[in-house]
Amino acid sequence: MDEGSNSGARLVRMTRRGFIAGAAGSLAAVARLSVSIKAIAFDAFAVFDPRSVFAFADAMYPASGLSDEWRMRQFEYTWLRVAARQYVDFWHVTEDALVFAANKLKLELSPDSRATLMNEYLRLSAWPDVGPALEPIRRSGVRLTILSNFTPRMLAANIASAGLHGMFEQVLSTDQVKSYKPDPLAYKIGVDALKIRREEVLFVAFAGWDAVGAKLFGYPTFWLNRQRLPREEMGVSSDGSGETLGDLVKFLT
Repeated sequence: MDEGSNSGARLVRMTRRGFIAGAAGSLAAVARLSVSIKAIAFDAFAVFDPRSVFAFADAMYPASGLSDEWRMRQFEYTWLRVAARQYVDFWHVTEDALVFAANKLKLELSPDSRATLMNEYLRLSAWPDVGPALEPIRRSGVRLTILSNFTPRMLAANIASAGLHGMFEQVLSTDQVKSYKPDPLAYKIGVDALKIRREEVLFVAFAGWDAVGAKLFGYPTFWLNRQRLPREEMGVSSDGSGETLGDLVKFLT
């Protein structure tokens, strides 16, 4: 985590004492936020835990590799559709990816099975560290948003499923611009909705490629590297990184 600690030190040098916020357990802290950071935008998977979807797929089709193939094709299709300028929304992309994966692996995917698997994307839980980390940040006055490829329906359903009503000021879907991250147009909706400068929005990415895209767009960026993956070799680095939202709180402290 050298990247996160070094960049975090640079951020601290730019900060002034901001707010005192109570947080549960080890997240209780006196936090110093950058004077320039007015909002934090989260990718949906930084908030919602997708592992239940893939565990369910693997339970339905044991030892098939379906979950890995589905997940990989899902994001490949978003990038292909952006490049080809042939947009369909993320629900459609996710379903297309599931059908492709099943066909590639020669699995029988009935309409009922397909619907059952897809509906798992409407009932995600929050990662366990979400409430303890985000509540004190929100109370401090920092504006919290979600900026995701998920459709508005998917976002609304998962906010309800995770019990996060009222946590986010803005819930933004890239469907608004008919594109996907890392297209700069997709990141720009955060600036347009919040009506502040991009330098004032800290973007919290779940995927390394999303951290790269946000950084290239001009957002200060924190990579929530829950999967402990190496960083992308794209010539830019996030300003901070960590494996939990507790690490995000420390980065802001």
